[in-house]
Amino acid sequence: MSSNMAAWITSPKAWPFEIKPAPMGVPGDDEILIRNHAIAMNPIDKKLQQLALYPLEYPAILGEDVAGEVVSVGPNVTRFRPGDRVVGATAGFVTRRTTDQAFQMYCILRTNLTIPLPGSMPFERAVVVPLGAATAAAGLFQAEFLNLQLPTHPKQGPNGKTVLVWGGASSVGSNAIQLAVAAGYEVFTTASPRNFDYVKNLGAAQAFDYSSPGIVQDLVGALQGKDFVGVFDAFGGPKTLPAVEVVHKTEGVKFVATTQPRFPAPPEGVQMKQVQAMGILNNDVGRFIFEDYLPEAFEQGTFVPSPEPLVAGQGLESIQSALDLMAEGVSARKIVVTL
Repeated sequence: MSSNMAAWITSPKAWPFEIKPAPMGVPGDDEILIRNHAIAMNPIDKKLQQLALYPLEYPAILGEDVAGEVVSVGPNVTRFRPGDRVVGATAGFVTRRTTDQAFQMYCILRTNLTIPLPGSMPFERAVVVPLGAATAAAGLFQAEFLNLQLPTHPKQGPNGKTVLVWGGASSVGSNAIQLAVAAGYEVFTTASPRNFDYVKNLGAAQAFDYSSPGIVQDLVGALQGKDFVGVFDAFGGPKTLPAVEVVHKTEGVKFVATTQPRFPAPPEGVQMKQVQAMGILNNDVGRFIFEDYLPEAFEQGTFVPSPEPLVAGQGLESIQSALDLMAEGVSARKIVVTL
């Protein structure tokens, strides 16, 4: 086994990352060590670098989405063995261990946040899924959020209920659409018009332009008479505010599960709560999605890794430019670095 190298952020707001040696992880119970072959960029990493908005112990390693090959497994692991191709979401922000972050050659994954990969699925295609799927599942299926019924494979028939996914062309939104459809829900979503075909191909029944001045009126009208079960907000920020107004004016479940950490108090009668991906780390929702549903859906080709990867470089030295590119804005794509 080679020695480990990582892209380190050495101090608050430091730029660029420094490529230097890193500790090699040793997998414990329910853990595996993988050799990373693809890493996906996420907005949280750019925010952590630019704004230092989360208390990190520096020097630090960032990153949440990885795909690669299993090198070794913990003493009680039976789902995986060395040589397996896998994709997963790292748990480093929970464990506080540098070995559990993505921006390095080798990292530790928790088995209940890891999915085996079909041999035909490229690492760079699969790596767009884990954090987006975890965040979507946390908001859609946990009892303290929208509490929707779980997806099945093959997917369930329509259950007569409608959920609104705000920001369907985003990474999280792309996963939320597919998971909700597989659970039997009719999905309405918002996107820019150029991405209408994209979100409909993922299973959305109707798409609405979130920048339209009449978006609230349009959605309230479309939802009239529907058995409405609430909103999953994959977007966050000021563009989310109309979603809250839609819930307030629509009969049904008045709940907005949002990826936004801070938001104005919603109108009386509307509940709004922030979703965190690692909320499913140790519960039945996470185990079901990553151990039962997604492995079979990947194998059968019924869940499409989305959005499309945009490979922005190769090697750890490309991570900084890839994050900088992401900060410029991408649409219906997720930026990936291969190793």
